[in-house]
Amino acid sequence: MNNSHSPFISIIFSKNIFVILSGFLLFSSNVFSQIQCTAQDKNLVLEKLAYFKSLKQFEELNINETAVKVGKSFLGIEYVAKTLEINENGEDLVVNLHGLDCTTFLENVVVFSRLIKQDKLEFEDYVKALELLRYRNGKIDNYNSRLHYFSDWLYENEQKGLIEQKSKSIANQPFKNELHFMTNNRDKYVQLGDEENYLNLKSTEKSFTKRNYFFIPKEHIEDYESEIKSGDLIAITTNIKGLDIVHVGIAIHQNGRLHLMHASSKQKKVVISEKPLSEYLAPTKYQTGIMVAEILSPQKKF
Repeated sequence: MNNSHSPFISIIFSKNIFVILSGFLLFSSNVFSQIQCTAQDKNLVLEKLAYFKSLKQFEELNINETAVKVGKSFLGIEYVAKTLEINENGEDLVVNLHGLDCTTFLENVVVFSRLIKQDKLEFEDYVKALELLRYRNGKIDNYNSRLHYFSDWLYENEQKGLIEQKSKSIANQPFKNELHFMTNNRDKYVQLGDEENYLNLKSTEKSFTKRNYFFIPKEHIEDYESEIKSGDLIAITTNIKGLDIVHVGIAIHQNGRLHLMHASSKQKKVVISEKPLSEYLAPTKYQTGIMVAEILSPQKKF
């Protein structure tokens, strides 16, 4: 399940002030953008950026090939659920590379891949790119500004020009998307105990019904494997009432078949599925198929 956005120390960004407080990094700025990041995680981001900067081979790769290499650099990283549910009284931009769930793994692949193609490899660039991807209109505001439902994440990031959805062009199979899982289960989400958060999210959920979504039913995935590229984004759809997506990852072809690179709650780390994606999904009745999107390559910085 999409634990970070899903249903189921502090940094306030600044160029001027840098303080270590109780093992956490603290920045300050006039712009409202509060970030939670340990010193360990900031170092992990900097190490990752330095590593990517040192590899000249990325200049020869397209965005999908870059995404595969970035994804593989996370293989073996521990799976940790609900890494974004830290602040019960507000909303912070959480930076965490030492433990990933399925969504934060995918988000980091997208962020690092786009930064590499833009040649923007500073910590400040990373923070800005992560906020742009994770929040409605690219700006952190409150709990409801985070893109909790992954179909909403896909829609919003397509509007921003960061990704492009491919499910319609591949299979043209409509996906009925009526979202209310979170507000119908508000007791599962501490932040929804706040009436304003609850009402705001309920209003947002209603707006989703106006959108058209498409998917590839799992019994047809093998038929369309050639149209899904390594490095594409995969979102696994569900028939759970009021919910859209239960898991996400990165497409990767191995031995002539389509597999899934993902942060696995079962294996407790980032892995590549042993079975092809169609076989991986087949036994699970509540998993109905996939949505597919590709990362759009940004203009390089000059």
